[in-house]
Amino acid sequence: MKLAMIAAVAENNAIGINNKLPWYLPGDLRYFKAVTMGKPIIMGRKTFDSLRKPLPGRTNIVITRDREYQREGISVVYSLDEAISLAEDVALINGCEELMIIGGEQIYREALPKAERLYLTRVHRSFDGDAFFPELDPAEWQETLREDLVVDDEDALAYSYLVLDRSA
Repeated sequence: MKLAMIAAVAENNAIGINNKLPWYLPGDLRYFKAVTMGKPIIMGRKTFDSLRKPLPGRTNIVITRDREYQREGISVVYSLDEAISLAEDVALINGCEELMIIGGEQIYREALPKAERLYLTRVHRSFDGDAFFPELDPAEWQETLREDLVVDDEDALAYSYLVLDRSA
């Protein structure tokens, strides 16, 4: 079972500001849905709050320190290890091969040493942010797929889809 992370990241590693994405890229939102559909997704409470509701077609696992936190349609856990354990159980039942970490900053930092694959949308611009993706050590990751997208009528920014696998 592979632990993967998915994020859209600006050139300066910004991933959010005021609990929102700093950009709107409909093509990337479709990509996120396609990559995560049917898989258990793990996120922090602030990331879930930014979504406002569970993402359909996926088991939504939310990590929080708040022992009273509950929302309909999600599983609440209190640590990354607990989230991974639950996601592995769900993935076995559903026949999935990947568990997906979808944010935010603190969860990405904690999960990065355990991750085996990264699905990164690299937005080719810097943005103001208050949440950032952790720096990657290039020696630890190998680019296995890259697709460059250009500005078009739908997406006003250039960006690239990258798949990085942890080097052996």
